[in-house]
Amino acid sequence: MAVSEKMRNFSEKSSWIRKMFEEGARLKAQFGHDRVFDFSLGNPDVPPPPQFRQVLKKIAMDETPGQHSYMPNGGLPWVREAIAARMSAEQGVTIHQNDLLLACGAAGALNVTMKTLLNPGDEVLILAPYFVEYGFYVDNHGGVAKMVQTDDNFDLDLAAIEEAVNEKTRAVIVNSPNNPTGQIYSAESIIALGALLEKAGSRYGSAIYLISDEPYRKIIFDDFTVPPIFQHVRNSIVLSSFSKDLSLPGERIGYLAVHPEADDKKALLDAMTLATRILGYVNAPALIQRVVAELQEVSIDCSIYSRRRNLFCKILDEAGYEFIPPKGAFYLFPKTPIADDVLFCSYLQEEKILAVPGRGFGRPGFMRLAFCTDEDFIRRSADGFKAALAKALS
Repeated sequence: MAVSEKMRNFSEKSSWIRKMFEEGARLKAQFGHDRVFDFSLGNPDVPPPPQFRQVLKKIAMDETPGQHSYMPNGGLPWVREAIAARMSAEQGVTIHQNDLLLACGAAGALNVTMKTLLNPGDEVLILAPYFVEYGFYVDNHGGVAKMVQTDDNFDLDLAAIEEAVNEKTRAVIVNSPNNPTGQIYSAESIIALGALLEKAGSRYGSAIYLISDEPYRKIIFDDFTVPPIFQHVRNSIVLSSFSKDLSLPGERIGYLAVHPEADDKKALLDAMTLATRILGYVNAPALIQRVVAELQEVSIDCSIYSRRRNLFCKILDEAGYEFIPPKGAFYLFPKTPIADDVLFCSYLQEEKILAVPGRGFGRPGFMRLAFCTDEDFIRRSADGFKAALAKALS
């Protein structure tokens, strides 16, 4: 067999999101796109802000030699400077361009970080429910992803985290606003987590880094705010992308920043720069680096997602589902009315509704619904949600 045993196993257990995406393609071919309610994929559909096209056209027309050449692996210095200035205001800590690197999306930034931190067998704590690819990214670099559940409100369970930390722990990944729950971790819980990791790092003789994955930072609702990690945790790494707040997921542009006072900062950044090259990224795409440098204070219209959230919550509430309204991102994570979330998602499929079982995110008994879709589409799914729930409880 040409394919490795590990990849065969991964393929068999691979993302529930991808499985539902493929099921969606089948149903759409059979019944038509407008009759299948696909809430499976977090693919932003809100158009990029108008400034994006203006800047893109201007930069694309620039015929200055070298616009598309190789560059420093960490990215164009003046682009890093623009991001550092915005992050300094956002994080409440002065960040310099040399504290950060451009990356091929947040996924590229996470892989660079894992390559830098992990020796074979080292552990990274991932907090369930979690983004489905975290386990694969850790494994890519010889590490072991160790799952720790959040509490009933999807908040940090500090006691569970403390119990899971040991001499092999190298990092904890937090994702806030969270995919799939939309939860935002409070400043108090982040401060407590930072203190916990600082104490454990001293005990085991090696820093344990808090990695904050923040692609949804600007997609928040009501009066909620996302705490600045750098202001509260010294041994921390913040990484993100422009996939969500500029609706550019296909352009694969992101970044990572190391706290200016983190332990071994220079060694970390040197290794991250090397990792960017030897993992085959070489550098983040040149054209889109130049574009996002001019869009640091620009974002999509979050009110669109806010209206969709409110509509979806109303539909699910009236149908009788239990859920916690999301504070950010563009997902709902309701409890399934029966314990078997896969079975319940099959009932939804019979109503031509596609949802992702919660077990794919490390939390069985729930399901993820992405509201990156038109409001009319959400509205027309209401009867299907009611019918599936009735069938499950009959």
